[in-house]
Amino acid sequence: MKGFDIKKHFILRKSDRIALLFLLSLGALAMLVVMGIDFMGASRSMTDSDTVRVANTATGAQKAASQRAPVYYRQEEQRVERFPFDPNTADSTALLRLGLQPWQVRSIYRYRAKGGIFRKPSDFARLYGLTVKQYRELLPYIRIADDYRPAAERYGSSPAKRDTLTAAASATTVMEPRPAYRAKLQPGERVSINEADTTLLKRIPGIGSYFARRIVTYRQRLGGFYDTAQLLEIKNFPAASLSYMEVDASKITRLNVNQLTLHQLKAHPYINYLQAQAIIDYRNSKGLLRSLDDLSLHPDFPPEVRARLQPYVCF
Repeated sequence: MKGFDIKKHFILRKSDRIALLFLLSLGALAMLVVMGIDFMGASRSMTDSDTVRVANTATGAQKAASQRAPVYYRQEEQRVERFPFDPNTADSTALLRLGLQPWQVRSIYRYRAKGGIFRKPSDFARLYGLTVKQYRELLPYIRIADDYRPAAERYGSSPAKRDTLTAAASATTVMEPRPAYRAKLQPGERVSINEADTTLLKRIPGIGSYFARRIVTYRQRLGGFYDTAQLLEIKNFPAASLSYMEVDASKITRLNVNQLTLHQLKAHPYINYLQAQAIIDYRNSKGLLRSLDDLSLHPDFPPEVRARLQPYVCF
């Protein structure tokens, strides 16, 4: 007896195998679809529950924070009061109590800092941003002190009041006498130009404020004048004014050429840089100068230069 051959009984034809594979694939696909739908539903339910839970948590946190923390930038309602005030002296606290805004208070402070004065109640109406209603409410409470009112209102209405003001001013103020007008010098009169100030120099005919200042400035640079003709070194100086001047040569300030530095020497109008350097070089090479004749061989010290400089130096 031949053995049982299972392959002969379970051999499937090609068409049967194709049909079986198709059914298996269809079943697997259906299973995947079902599993995907269940997964999406579970995910959606989980997401919705998480969203609700997060929303509830955020709402609870907001409620807790609102209960713990104060509300910022909440401006309390301003309580307006009415009382007498002087806009020239009222402080910021009083002005705010009257219902004015902070920027209006700052405007009042700036106006007063620049010297502005509220001389009458109507001046307060010029405050920027002040409404007609506010002004009408504040007008009965505005009090301008007498010190800030126009003087004409109190003293300028009648001669009697003006006399009162004059008497009061005389009693409290010491009036300095006006200096008498000083006329120009007469022919034969002279002024010492080494001692006169600008006021006295302006009495010289032809000399005004400009030349008076120039004379004093040049006198300071030179150390004094030894001859009135030196004034002609000032540009456009009026020569006719020299007849009203005299010189006291003992008032001249002299320079010690053996001690001064280069910059100090060349600051004198009669000594330039090269001459100052020549003096320094002589001191460094030959020692102290005994007279200006020691510089006679130098080309920058001809006789006329030494003669002009002689009254201003010492050794």
